Amino acid sequence: MSYPVSFEADFSERRNRLTAFFRLILAIPLLIWLYLYALVASVAIVIAWFAIVITGKYPRGLYDFVAGYTRFVTRVIGYSVLLCDPYPSFAGSDDPAYPVRMHFDGPLEHYSRARTFFRIILMLPVAVMRYVIGLMLEIGAVAAWVVIVLTGKMPRGLFEMMVLANSYTARSDAYIYLLTETYPPFQDAQTRAAGISSPPPPPGQPAVP
Repeated sequence: MSYPVSFEADFSERRNRLTAFFRLILAIPLLIWLYLYALVASVAIVIAWFAIVITGKYPRGLYDFVAGYTRFVTRVIGYSVLLCDPYPSFAGSDDPAYPVRMHFDGPLEHYSRARTFFRIILMLPVAVMRYVIGLMLEIGAVAAWVVIVLTGKMPRGLFEMMVLANSYTARSDAYIYLLTETYPPFQDAQTRAAGISSPPPPPGQPAVP
């Protein structure tokens, strides 16, 4: 069974040296908006917690709002750490054209009241792992910044390592924000496919351009 929250990132080798050099400055408007967005999202998550504990259901409107916030956080992180070059929108709606994407299967028919009630305890291992993975992502971002500024290219191996880190961060946020009840995996089919070229065609079959 696939995980109900998926992460995808498109690999692009050629990068813009100038925007990479000033990436943290360019990300400032996004970070300001993220702070304001987080204030509202925090209230929504608290309301969702009460709703699930009382009714066993995650109201669809709250779910979509928190999912949008999680999607926006993921895009900001992806842009800030040089996983992609295009500037993300300030909305949390789904954007299949953006190179860093999250997909949510939608709220469950029924949530465990007990798991939700004790989520702040259950999420501790996830939070610790997220912190460690975050350090790995930051180290990868520094390495990517140096390489891109010098060469204008993103190494595929470094990209794949950063995809793995960013995907776990995104899924752990979804778990912490009550969007799923399952501990986040390190990778799934989407993560393994991200940034990896298509497999070679069978003998006698032409390659796909």
